[in-house]
Amino acid sequence: MMVGNKENKKRMEGWDITSPEAQGLHRCIQPGVQDCQTVSVYRLNLRQGSEYTLESGELEMNPVLIRGQARISGAGLEGELGKLDSFYIPGKAEVRVEALEDCVFYIGAAAWEGYGKPFVRKFDPELPLGDIHQIHGHGVGQREVFFTLNHQVEASRLICGLTWGANGAWTSWPPHQHEKDLEEVYCYFDMDAPQFGFHVSYLKSGEVEDIVAHTVRSGSMVLAPAGYHPTVASPGTRNTYFWILAAHSHASRRYDLAVLDPVYADT
Repeated sequence: MMVGNKENKKRMEGWDITSPEAQGLHRCIQPGVQDCQTVSVYRLNLRQGSEYTLESGELEMNPVLIRGQARISGAGLEGELGKLDSFYIPGKAEVRVEALEDCVFYIGAAAWEGYGKPFVRKFDPELPLGDIHQIHGHGVGQREVFFTLNHQVEASRLICGLTWGANGAWTSWPPHQHEKDLEEVYCYFDMDAPQFGFHVSYLKSGEVEDIVAHTVRSGSMVLAPAGYHPTVASPGTRNTYFWILAAHSHASRRYDLAVLDPVYADT
């Protein structure tokens, strides 16, 4: 049993990735390199005045601008993006990105199966609660969610969004897992030092003695290919992240497949 626990902890410790700050496009997470089968994550860093042509190839992509301002053109899309604006492109698409300020994009990606059409989604924190803007959880687990790619919109495998926890509070509580149907990555931002939080990983219901707690701040990306994955922020910090759900197939591209840890389901 102890050997198994050590192996599990070593596996979970490998789920924490620090995304690069160097200029250009970086593939931070990809199947066969990290411990995942479906989800890919990129980070695109551009200096003001520079340009990059984003090519989706065999993937669908949901980039969100987490810092700066940019202009995009291509794939039927045209216009300026501000902080937390996002867009979606299916496979075999190209979009030219021009940095109007220093920019950072986080990009969720997964295999394209022929579903999905390009669109831009402007971030609007005043949007009434509904399909896109939601409040999840309650008490110290309450958080705000803004979908960049909600499940009601046609796509192949991706569902993506932004989450803000409360000061010093938990998110994704009660803990949940969806390992049979979807993989997930949390990509943290707006948590510059000295702010920090913890992303908790554990594989089996109630077995919190074997958790791995990943320290997270801006630039951290943590995989959740299996098991439960709540997070908690330090006092003075709101855990803030772009989350990417990638279904193992188009049929399991659903947002109602999370399974709560029964030990904590009523907390």
